Amino acid sequence: MTRLEFDNGPLLVRESLFSMTGAVTEAILAATTALLDQNLQAAHATASLEQQLDDNRQLIEHSTLQLLARDRQEASELRMLISAIKISALCWRMGVLAHHIGMAARHCYPAPAIPEELSGIFRQMGDAAARITDDARVTLLDAECLEVEDDTLNGLRRALFRALLDNRSHDIETAVNVALLARYYERLVDHAVALIQSVIFKVTGTKLDVGPQVG
Repeated sequence: MTRLEFDNGPLLVRESLFSMTGAVTEAILAATTALLDQNLQAAHATASLEQQLDDNRQLIEHSTLQLLARDRQEASELRMLISAIKISALCWRMGVLAHHIGMAARHCYPAPAIPEELSGIFRQMGDAAARITDDARVTLLDAECLEVEDDTLNGLRRALFRALLDNRSHDIETAVNVALLARYYERLVDHAVALIQSVIFKVTGTKLDVGPQVG
């Protein structure tokens, strides 16, 4: 995404958030590809996407604060501008987590970073986070209510950590790597849920209470 211009105010803020959420989905998918397929190109992509998200987060925050200081906004526009700061921050945090996963995959290359028997759960967690983030992107343009499969997400968390506890055949380094990567994916899903909560609040003014709250 090129440098953002906010001459048209709130409309371009929304369009910029739409692009950011799309980049987050791309980063999550790249991170999972890097981790599970030992794909160095995907690992490098997470680094560039994280930098792109950080640049745009700073631009959105700066420009949104300028709009808040300069213009008298209607209530819906005011809610959108304030929510934009939180949404852009969540997008950046998810980009950071995806980059961490990509770097872990690169560090272990050409060996896999996680045991084969756990790859299915990690893929499901990555797919869930990417799906929810993509739903948030669509919701930015369409205020229709959607459902977040929180029971499914909680089940994946439990399955992942149960598998970690049940399998003690790996060396300490592998166990630590798996636990750290599991935490990254857990936080990705938590942030994805928080992201869609923030998007729905921005669009409708309604707070959707699902999943854990992420600060």
